[in-house]
Formats: sequence, C-alpha cells, structure tokens
Amino acid sequence: MPETPAPVRTWLITGAGRGLGRAFAQAALAQGDRVIGTVRSPGAMSQLLDAHPSSVREVLLDVRDADAVAAVVDDAAQEFGGLDVVVNNAGAGFVGAIEEVEEQQARDLVDLNLFGAMWVSRTAIPHLRAGGGGDIVQISTVGAVGAMPTFGVYNASKWALEGFSEALSAEVAQFGVRVTIAQLGGFATDWAGTSMTFAEPKPEYDALRTDLFGTPAVPWPAPDADTQPTDADPRLAADALIAHLGDPDRPLRVLIGDDAPEQATLAYAARRDSYGTLRRFDWPEDSA
Repeated sequence: MPETPAPVRTWLITGAGRGLGRAFAQAALAQGDRVIGTVRSPGAMSQLLDAHPSSVREVLLDVRDADAVAAVVDDAAQEFGGLDVVVNNAGAGFVGAIEEVEEQQARDLVDLNLFGAMWVSRTAIPHLRAGGGGDIVQISTVGAVGAMPTFGVYNASKWALEGFSEALSAEVAQFGVRVTIAQLGGFATDWAGTSMTFAEPKPEYDALRTDLFGTPAVPWPAPDADTQPTDADPRLAADALIAHLGDPDRPLRVLIGDDAPEQATLAYAARRDSYGTLRRFDWPEDSA
C-alpha cells in the first residue's frame, strides 16, 4: 500500500526574516508545510515569498506588543485555517556586567526574550486546542542551563523563558499541545554581530572582558571579512528541530548543536558544585 502523505502543517515563526528563523521556515517549506513568519523589516522574507507564493506569508510584528501579538496570531490562524506549530524564535543577546546595565536595557531585553514568547504562546493556545493539538517551540540556549559573566541579563531572560515554558507544558498537555524547549549551542547567525547590544562599559570590568573575549572593547571589533565562521550552519539546527518534532516520544527539552551537550554538562556540573560539599541532596542518577 502507498504511504499516506503527511498532513500539511501551518507554522507561525517569529523572527523569520534571517538566521535561525529563516532556516526554520526553509525547513518547514521543504517538507511541504506552510509558514507565516513575523519580521521587523518589510521584505525580509521576500526570497521565500517569491519561491513559495502560496505557502508563505510575511507579517510585521514587534512581539513585545501584546495587543499586536494577539491580532497577528489570530489573523495567522485564519490565513490557512489554523495553526499547528508555533516557534518563538524572536530574541536578542545583550552583554553587560550587572553594574553596567541600565534599567531600560534590562526591561527591553526581558520584554523581547521572555514576554514576547509568553504573549505569542498565550494567544496561540486556543487555536492549537481548536485544531486538536500542536507544538509550541521555545528557542532557548545552553545559556539557560548556566550563566556567564556579562551575560547575566540575557541568561535571566532565557532562564525565565524556560521556567514558564515548563509550567506551560504541564498545563496544555491535556489539549494535545506539546512544548519543546530547544537549547541551542553556537550557530552562524548575526546574534553576536550587529544584533548584539552592549551596556556602556565600566573600566573596572576591562580585565574581565579581556579574559572572556580577548578584548576589553565593546561593541566587539568586527571580524575580518575573510574569516570563516566557526559556528554551525543554522540549517543544521532546523534539521534537528524537524527531527525532534517528528519523534512521537519527544521530550520537553532538546539540545541542538554539536557543542551544546558539552556546554550543558559543564553547566550542570557547576550547578551541582555550587552547593558545596554540604548540598543536602543526592545528585539524581541518569534514568535514561
């Protein structure tokens, strides 16, 4: 008997105009699915629109605006008759020691990395439930397992993302909605380039920045144009996410990227050791 073709799914992907978001959109389209992508700049998805005019929609959205999110998600669900996969990819990095961080900088980052994903998830749930289930994917980082000096606000935003997402997973399982927390390692995107923002540096932290980054200067000096990227191709992250979503026994969390397992191991070991020798609990045995 011929195989039954997989049903066509509708994806809503935030931050779909470049980097990882674009790679996720391309991977979804490659398997015959439809994509509604949110962007901050008009025309960011023009190449995908030209290649897949009947399967792609581009929508302008600042995910920090909860009212705008509600309208866009509702319209997206109407566009193709429902939603099946929601990927909260929109986000940004930020570098600054806590003493250097201005209040508005911290609030802006948390609004984007935490509340943006929360507003999209919240508004998508009724549509996923109406369709009998689906997936919510939170693009996190191995930086949500541990923390690194000068990335404290960024780490905090991603730790908080994972906290509400773990609770969300238990809340929506009854509706057939699955939540994935994708903890990514390093990928060749603009995350550490022009997308990165920085606190105004204080000279007291110059030595620390030099130890961490090889220079006290921020923003970081632009890499040489001939330098080959050392991080992985974003398409590998997209392939890994597609494979994860195709697993009927998929767990809540998935590490994506060759460097992610080692980074997670080091972070969990540091967390264990942070309790000292009198931690008053036994480190859990591996149940896998």
